[in-house]
Amino acid sequence: MARTATSSQKNAVTDKREAILRAGVKVFAEKGYFNAKVADVARAAGIADGTVYLYFKSKNEILHSIFDQAMERFISEGRRELAKIGSPVDRLKKVAELHLKRLGDDRDLAIVFQVELRGSTKFMEEFSAAGFHEYLEVIRKTIEEGQKEGIFRNDIKPIVCAKVLYGALDEMVTNWILSKRSYPLEPMAREVLMIFLKGVSAE
Repeated sequence: MARTATSSQKNAVTDKREAILRAGVKVFAEKGYFNAKVADVARAAGIADGTVYLYFKSKNEILHSIFDQAMERFISEGRRELAKIGSPVDRLKKVAELHLKRLGDDRDLAIVFQVELRGSTKFMEEFSAAGFHEYLEVIRKTIEEGQKEGIFRNDIKPIVCAKVLYGALDEMVTNWILSKRSYPLEPMAREVLMIFLKGVSAE
């Protein structure tokens, strides 16, 4: 019985933490990080203000946790999907599809990533150091493998290629957020990869 209670308690903590993070995404997207208050997040999560502080020390920690959780899930999902694919070209296509699908499926999260996390140099320095580096590494290693197989040019730096691909996908998401037109984001992966692969192809 004790073990069951402990397991239930852990699940309750996880559920509450998840609810706060989800509320944080919604509130930061709607109000902007700097205008939002912890009380706004608590209200959106349906809990008392003080309860938030049982799980997070500050509004800044909520924002950090949103980024960390999203990147962890994205990279974990990406590694699982890429492990099934042999071709470096097909792996890059999958990276692009996953990138645009994940953010295209969650507009609030996309706004937090594209706008709120870039609200200051301090934020950008903090968030670039962690999951972002790991994400670029996934792309960089794929480029390196393609070079070894003679698929991609050897006169280009893999890390520069990784940043170029990320930058192109990043711009697609930003345009999607700012556009007054409603259109699916994921299909844009094909357009980005078509242009990118023309530049890195060894042929």
